[in-house]
Amino acid sequence: MLTGLAIRNIVLIEALDLTFERGLTVLTGETGAGKSILLDALGLALGMRADSGLVRAGTDQASVTASFEPAAAGSALAALLAENEIDQEPGGPLLIRRTLKADGGSRAFLNDQPCSAALLRDVGALLVEIHGQHDERGLLNPRGHMDLLDAFGGLDTGAVRAAHAAWQDAGTRLAAARDALENAAKERDYLAHAVDELTKFAPEPGEEEALAAERATMQKGARLTEDLAALDAALGGSEGALSKLRQAARRLDRIAPEHELLASALAAFDRAVIEAAEAEDQLARASEALSVDPARLDAIETRLFDLRALARKHQVAADDLAALAEQMSAQLARIDAGEAGLLDLEGELASTRAAYEAAAQALSDARRAAAARLDKAMADELAPLKLDAARFRTDVEPLPEGQWRASGKDRVEYMISTNPGAPFAPLTKIASGGELSRFILALKVALAAQGSAGTMIFDEIDRGVGGAVAGAIGERLARLAGGAQVVVVTHSPQVAARGAEHLLIAKSSQGTITRTGVHPLDEAERREEIARMLSGAAITDEARAQADRLLEGV
Repeated sequence: MLTGLAIRNIVLIEALDLTFERGLTVLTGETGAGKSILLDALGLALGMRADSGLVRAGTDQASVTASFEPAAAGSALAALLAENEIDQEPGGPLLIRRTLKADGGSRAFLNDQPCSAALLRDVGALLVEIHGQHDERGLLNPRGHMDLLDAFGGLDTGAVRAAHAAWQDAGTRLAAARDALENAAKERDYLAHAVDELTKFAPEPGEEEALAAERATMQKGARLTEDLAALDAALGGSEGALSKLRQAARRLDRIAPEHELLASALAAFDRAVIEAAEAEDQLARASEALSVDPARLDAIETRLFDLRALARKHQVAADDLAALAEQMSAQLARIDAGEAGLLDLEGELASTRAAYEAAAQALSDARRAAAARLDKAMADELAPLKLDAARFRTDVEPLPEGQWRASGKDRVEYMISTNPGAPFAPLTKIASGGELSRFILALKVALAAQGSAGTMIFDEIDRGVGGAVAGAIGERLARLAGGAQVVVVTHSPQVAARGAEHLLIAKSSQGTITRTGVHPLDEAERREEIARMLSGAAITDEARAQADRLLEGV
C-alpha cells in the first residue's frame, strides 16, 4: 500500500508531501489544476520514462520519493527484492526514489540502494496499478487473462503443471536415449572389432609386470650361461675340484691315524667336500633357474610387445585393458538392448502425455465453467455503468499441440462487443476511452480484485458520464476499496462523495510564479468542494444541499 509521496520540482509542484490511507481516496480539482502532474510524478517513481520536461522551470533537478508498506514475507515482491539484493529493514517501509535532471539524466533507488529503471518498473508493477483511458497494461494485457480467470474460478493448476513436467521429462529422456543409441550405433563396428580383439588376447591385470620380470630373468640367464658352464666344469666331473677333494680326503683318511694333525686336516677336508657339494647343488639349481628357452623368451617378448601396443592403441594402461574390454562389451550390450529400452521410454512418454492431456482437459472444462460465471458477473456490472448494450465474453480456446504448456492447453482472452450484432474483439480494439475505463472497473469488480496490486489508481474513469452512472462507478470503487487501497482522480461529485479521504488539487499564482498544491479536506471543506463540482464556480445553497444528500447517502 502507498503510504506517502514526496514531490520536489515536478512541473508546477515545487514541494509537496502527501500521506495516504487505506480505502478510497479521491482527488478533485478544476481542469488544469495539475491532477495529471501528480500521476506523472508517481509514474516517474514507478519507473516510467524519465522526461526532462517534468523538471520545474528554473531548477536543475526534480525528485519523487514514494513510500510503501514493507513487502510481505514470501510475496513476489519480497522475492524480487531478494533476487536483486535489495535490503529491506524488518518492519521498515519500502522506499522508492527517482531523481531527474534538467538535462535528462535520471537515477533510481530502492531503499536508498541504486537500481535500474527496469527493476523499478518491475517493483512498481507489483505495488501499483494505474488504470487510465490509454492504459494498455494490467487487465488489458491478454498474457494475464488466464491467471486472472484461474484465480476467479479458484482453479488449482498444480496437477497440470506436475503432469506437464513429467511429460516433458519423459520426452527429454527419450530424446537423449535416441541420441545415445544413434551415436553408439555408429561405433558398433569399431566396438565389436575391439571387443573381439581384446577377448582373444585376454589381457589380465598385472600381466605386463609379470611378463617383464620373466623376460628380465631369462635375459639375465643368457648373459650368465658361459660363466655357469665354466664353474660347473671347474667344480664337477672326474677332473673337477670336488672330485679331487674327495680323492684327497680318501687318501688322507688312510693315514690320518698316524698323527693328530692329519686327523684335523681330514676333518677340514670333510667339511670342504660338504661345502663344495652344496655349492655344486646351488650352481645346478641356478643354472636350471637361469636356463634360457629361446622359444619361451620369444613368446614372452611378443606377448609383452602386443600387450603394450594394445594399451597405446586404446590409450589406457596395460593393466586397464581387461576393464576396458568389459566396458566395451557392456556398451555393445546396451546397443543391442537399446531398442527394447526405447520401447519402454516411448511407452512412458505416451502414458505421461495421456496423463497431461487428461489433467489439461479437466482444467479446460473448469476454465470454461469459470468463464461462464465471469461472463455473467460482468453482465451484471455493465448495465449500471451505462454499458448495457455491450457484451463481454471470456474466450477459452484450445492451443495447437506445439504450444501446450505447464499452464494447460488453452488461450484465454477477454473480448467485448459494444453494440448489438457487432463482432467480439479485444478490449483495446473497439472500446472508446470512457468505455474502456468502465470496462476495467467492471472487470475489477467482477474479479473481486483478483491479481490486483496493493494500490489501484483510476484516472478520470468517470469522464463523460454523470448521474446514476457516476453513482454506480462510485459505489463500485468503494467496493473495491474494501479490500485494497484505491485512489481515483475524478470530476464526478457522485464519485467524490464515496471517498474516505478527499484531496483537493489547486493551482495558485504569485506574480509570475505558478504552483500546484494538494490540500486534504475536512468535512466542511469537502462539502464545499462537492457543491462546487455540482454547480460550478458559483456555489449555491441548492448545490450545498445536494452535496449534503450525496454525503449522507454513502
